[in-house]
Amino acid sequence: MSRPPLKKQVALPLVFAALFGVAWYVLSLFAAELPAGATEQQRVSHRAGEWARSLVQVVFWMSLALVAVRALNELVFIVFRKRKGYDAPALMRDLFSLVLYVTAGAVILRYTLELSFAALLPGSALLGIILGLALQDTLGNLFAGISLHADKPFQVGDVITVGKHTGVVMSVTWRAVKVKTFQNHIVLLSNSSIGKESIEVCPQDGQNARIVFFGALYTDSPVKVIHAVREAVRDADNVLRYMTPVVRIRGLGDSGVEYEVKYWLSDYARYNDTDALVRQRIWYAFRRNGLTFAYPTRTLYMEQPAGGAGGRDTETIAELLSAVEIFSPLTSDELNALAAGSTGRVFAPGETIIRGGDSGASMFVVHRGSVDVRVDSNGAPRTIKRLGEGAFFGEMALFTGEPRTASVVAAEETEVLEIGHDAMRGLFQTNPDLVEALSHTIKERREALAANAPEADGDEDTSDGLLSKIKRFFRLD
Repeated sequence: MSRPPLKKQVALPLVFAALFGVAWYVLSLFAAELPAGATEQQRVSHRAGEWARSLVQVVFWMSLALVAVRALNELVFIVFRKRKGYDAPALMRDLFSLVLYVTAGAVILRYTLELSFAALLPGSALLGIILGLALQDTLGNLFAGISLHADKPFQVGDVITVGKHTGVVMSVTWRAVKVKTFQNHIVLLSNSSIGKESIEVCPQDGQNARIVFFGALYTDSPVKVIHAVREAVRDADNVLRYMTPVVRIRGLGDSGVEYEVKYWLSDYARYNDTDALVRQRIWYAFRRNGLTFAYPTRTLYMEQPAGGAGGRDTETIAELLSAVEIFSPLTSDELNALAAGSTGRVFAPGETIIRGGDSGASMFVVHRGSVDVRVDSNGAPRTIKRLGEGAFFGEMALFTGEPRTASVVAAEETEVLEIGHDAMRGLFQTNPDLVEALSHTIKERREALAANAPEADGDEDTSDGLLSKIKRFFRLD
């Protein structure tokens, strides 16, 4: 609630001060000494003139005190606003003015009418008790309001929730807090009732967050969903630009993956409209990226899909494997058999596929995405190479059972084909000559890698040595 300008606050008191100042001056001019032999009528008239002059004097000084208190009030709270950055609550200003008014009144009465509050206390004790009982609720609101201002839990413009009421604080007075709800209703909450309730405060200049929930099908990639929603929400109106929205999985539901997006608002009082806008942005983001919202479904599986790599087309997988260097000796039928025995694996960004030093009996071919090859360097992981689609790794663990020499981590959402020991052993049993051909191919590849890696450890196997390791690992002797 805005206060009137200082000029309007002091204009009328100044007019009264001028009028009563002139009246006091005139009465002082006509005031006369009481003659020694004055009659009773003259004494009464003299006393009336003195009381009139004293009363005019009191009103004059009261008017000046009113001007001074209002000017001082304005000056003090201008300084308060500059130092704190916000206007002082109305109750604080009113209490400050009240203390000054009482002090000024006591001083004026003491030096004009020679009245003292001490003389009035015995007679006013009973009156104070009566007024205290009659104004019990009013005084309770007053002191509760003073307590609220001492704690400073909220300011004008903040959004608060008290009980079942939520809205923007419009003003705080000695009796109640005025709140404007989001239905544009005005609610007056008494200070005493607020003091008994828990208060939820969303400061107008604070980083207030909101959470909106949504769901997506299990077939939709979490990485794709999170990226699409985050980019759609971050530039929405009333969303803070310097706070990146957080999209995360909150649960795995019966019908799909349950997500939540957390974002921060510039103006929390507009959270209803912003929530609606965020949901709209999510819908359009799903539509653009081919994503589907989760809804109650029931799927009946009649039979398990055939084919390797999680049901994918065997011929497609075989075509990918044919581009792998070490599988060049395989025929089309052998590639199809290997593809049928492979397994598709999907990894999230930053997820470890294999860990250096672990034992293993499989190799991997990157079908989609990319991976980082990492080794330990002084106790910290260091990336030495990035492999893209069609690249492979872990072949020595598959053919010889050697421990993993490095860690491989998904650089993005990555799908790999895992070729296991059993799939290769079936090929070796049907075609024993394949063992020797693959050993020569692996040997040539390792020599090429060693030539391009000057820091290699010098561990070299002859073709016969590598062949014996493969036969021993697959028990082909």
